[in-house]
Amino acid sequence: MISLADWAFGRLDATPVWRRLAAAHVNYSVDEVRRPAWNIDFYSTALPGERPGPPEPGGPWEHACRLVRDYEFSPPEIVRALYDPAAPLLGRDMLLEARFHGMHFYCGVRVTDVVDETRDRTDRVWGWAYETLEGHLERGKVTYEVVKRQETGEVLFVVSCHSQGAPTLDPITSLGWRLFGRRTQLRFYRRCAERLRLFVQATLHGEHPLPGPPSTVGHLVCAPSDARMHRLDAVAIHRVAPG
Repeated sequence: MISLADWAFGRLDATPVWRRLAAAHVNYSVDEVRRPAWNIDFYSTALPGERPGPPEPGGPWEHACRLVRDYEFSPPEIVRALYDPAAPLLGRDMLLEARFHGMHFYCGVRVTDVVDETRDRTDRVWGWAYETLEGHLERGKVTYEVVKRQETGEVLFVVSCHSQGAPTLDPITSLGWRLFGRRTQLRFYRRCAERLRLFVQATLHGEHPLPGPPSTVGHLVCAPSDARMHRLDAVAIHRVAPG
């Protein structure tokens, strides 16, 4: 379990926090997931399409899969991630930095599922899912998938999620979550879809939608690639493992 659970000011060295994720466990059981205590969400967004048939080499489906694999779709003003790109995708630990105005919350997730299949004999699907670890603001699982409907050529970005605020939050953080958490969560999903669609469109037009390789911290990368430090980050309030 992550042992740090206090407030910090100024810049934070997140690398030791990421290392502690290896000893953390998923913080819920799927047997607990049921309405109305849990939010169960499903979002489907159309991306640029292709001709019917298998995914085209260098086409929208392939570009979208690459961006989803590297967590480039995440809006850096809301959520950033620190992870080891050399680690296999399945089982990868990611330290998420959730940013809310002048406060940064550091929470761990682990990739527990990778999807690579033809579904219902027609839909080509690739994606992955992460689940929340001990200390996370939330409990639950998010699955990100890129789907090509081979009969029509449609390409979709699909997000499915079950979640709730962690019941172990302290009273102040719990109040903040009730007031702003759900609203921020829904904005995150919307921005993810907007970014992925724009990035795929730009790539197809020969543009480079991202500024270059992601920032690195030792052997770790910070995703997405357009995540940058700001002057106000020097006076930000950090909360590690708030749940």
